[in-house]
Amino acid sequence: MAGYNKSPEPVATLVADGGVGAGSLEELVAALEPPRAVWLMLPAGAITESLLHEVAGLLEPGDTIVDGGNTHYVDDIRRGAELAEREIAYLDCGTSGGVFGLERGFCLMIGGDEGAFRRLEPIFASLAPGLEAAPRTRGREGQPQAPEERGYLHCGGSGA
Repeated sequence: MAGYNKSPEPVATLVADGGVGAGSLEELVAALEPPRAVWLMLPAGAITESLLHEVAGLLEPGDTIVDGGNTHYVDDIRRGAELAEREIAYLDCGTSGGVFGLERGFCLMIGGDEGAFRRLEPIFASLAPGLEAAPRTRGREGQPQAPEERGYLHCGGSGA
């Protein structure tokens, strides 16, 4: 795992935990093995758009960008189409749960290319709260048969 942040403190924490720190986006992309996945965690807006284009300019066909921020779904649809033209996959990853998400569990709702989702599914599964986060839905017993019970779901195309 490699990480970049404009502030050095989060990068230092990542390095202390065994990750690879990057001092620039170029270093970040160089530290990742193809097919690369770059996860952006920024609030929606001009900074996100600018950084997304900067990162995309460093990536190659087969790579993936995941937007974990609160982007408007219309922007996700547009971004997915733009990046698809360059053969870069785009996944938007919204989080539901509201103010009770910490207590009752949350759900990662992923939209975008299904192949990219399947490739990165172990990451979504590890970030999801798991089956223990909240009481199970009435009538569901035994081993969970669906990822949404564990707190993540591929919901369809970009913006879903």
